[in-house]
Amino acid sequence: MKKPIYKKWWFWVIMILVIGVIGSMGDDKDSADPSPSATVEPAKAAVAEATTEPTSQPSASSEEEKKAAEEKAKKAEEEKKAKEAEEAKKAADAEAKAKEKSIPREYKAALKKAEMYAENMNMSKTGVYDQLTSEYGENFDKKAAKYAIDNIVFDWKENALKKAQLYAEEMSMSDSAIYDQLISEYGEKFTKEEAKYAIDNLK
Repeated sequence: MKKPIYKKWWFWVIMILVIGVIGSMGDDKDSADPSPSATVEPAKAAVAEATTEPTSQPSASSEEEKKAAEEKAKKAEEEKKAKEAEEAKKAADAEAKAKEKSIPREYKAALKKAEMYAENMNMSKTGVYDQLTSEYGENFDKKAAKYAIDNIVFDWKENALKKAQLYAEEMSMSDSAIYDQLISEYGEKFTKEEAKYAIDNLK
């Protein structure tokens, strides 16, 4: 009577070999096809590393570009302001020329005469006006004389001081007499403030 096949020694040898082959195939599958958790964890770690990585500082080239852009904008603004100022000056000059053309010749002449009396004869503002309108003086129209007085630019206090020095040196007058002569309507016709300045600064 024959022994059952599972009792034969070579049967068990074959079974052991078969089990070993199957086991090794399972190990290869595990290593070739990792579980979802095995692939997800490294991905999460990479994302976390990417998100937590500190923001890098701007490069030197980007800083230079930013600075260059700011300087360019500043220069453009300065050029714009300079252009606007130049245009405003041109407009003002054009307006002044147009205004000057509209001024009557006699008005201009009265202004020149007023400047001459103020500078060369050290006269007061009122004294200049009276000289311009006097029939024994320049005999200008009152409107022309007023235009001259309104537009003349002069240091009347200095004129008062020069007149005071003249009276003091050539006529040896007292301070009180000089003051009266400076403010007198029959004298120099300076204002009280101008006369006081002259006396206070008289040497």
